[in-house]
Amino acid sequence: MFRNQYDTDVTTWSPTGRLFQVEYAMEAVKQGSAAIGLRSRSHVVLACVNKAQSELSSHQRKIFKVDDHIGVAIAGLTADGRVLSRYMRSESINHSFTYESPLPVGRLVVHLADKAQVCTQRSWKRPYGVGLLVGGLDESGAHLYYNCPSGNYFEYQAFAIGSRSQAAKTYLERRFESFGDSSREDLIKDAILAVRETLQGETLKSSLCTVAILGVDEPFHFVDQEAIQKVIDTFEKVPEEEEEEGEGEAGEGEAVAAAAAPAEQGGGGAGDVAPMEM
Repeated sequence: MFRNQYDTDVTTWSPTGRLFQVEYAMEAVKQGSAAIGLRSRSHVVLACVNKAQSELSSHQRKIFKVDDHIGVAIAGLTADGRVLSRYMRSESINHSFTYESPLPVGRLVVHLADKAQVCTQRSWKRPYGVGLLVGGLDESGAHLYYNCPSGNYFEYQAFAIGSRSQAAKTYLERRFESFGDSSREDLIKDAILAVRETLQGETLKSSLCTVAILGVDEPFHFVDQEAIQKVIDTFEKVPEEEEEEGEGEAGEGEAVAAAAAPAEQGGGGAGDVAPMEM
């Protein structure tokens, strides 16, 4: 993308019907560290990559609690995500105080989308440069929504946003049909595996990811680092064992071939052809 005469403010349309400032905000989401969400019928899991600005700094929080039944993961400008998560928390508290019941997830997502859309129609404002994965549980079941800086929102079975999220999307697309009946532990494992896909060669450690879960009779909370590391160890050891088995079988095959070669050479006549020359 490059600067042109139609991106000076958010209310200026280009001749092709585009709002460049909104597209720039959506590009900011793609540049943020990856965030992943997936749901079953009874649980929602949110995960994100912990990305520090330098070796001397700590990472910024990318997952926020809104209420006991709602959580949000963000990708993009963390400051914008923090402001919007505070707004969501305020809406949830006001609804609980007024109606003495939890705020439905879909209604909160609509309020959030309306707030984002206003910023695309005011020349003195800018769009929020953050994408939000809103996971929650209400009377109609578990839900996972993606809120875009343009004001659009979509409901998903599983989704990933942020940098290098396409690899995680590919993994989720292969597995999403089984998520509906997945157990709590399987959802956490799939979320961590999806996070690993976004690292592209980096060794996955518990310090590189944050995982949160909510579900039926389970309020929103973060999964502790020890539990995450145990899950990582379970699927990191499997490839190593398979490689050791493969090396053992290859060694046995070479030994059998070495033992058979002298027998073939001794029993054959002058007109026989060596197996390697066929």
